[in-house]
Amino acid sequence: MKTIGITTSEIKLNSLLKYANLAPSGGAAKELILDGQVELNGEVCEVVRKKIKAGDVVTVNGEDYKVVEE
Repeated sequence: MKTIGITTSEIKLNSLLKYANLAPSGGAAKELILDGQVELNGEVCEVVRKKIKAGDVVTVNGEDYKVVEE
């Protein structure tokens, strides 16, 4: 499992995907989420601006990423 370090207490899901280079743009991140291609803690998440915090696990394209606070 890979990690994504954030420097804030929380980040929006679409911003996280863009920040971690899992989506090339904010629009692409939104499409991934709305298409049901993103899981949060094992469940499909279709909420574009869902607040993500340290300890959450985001899955994109079958790859798991644990969010950690830096």
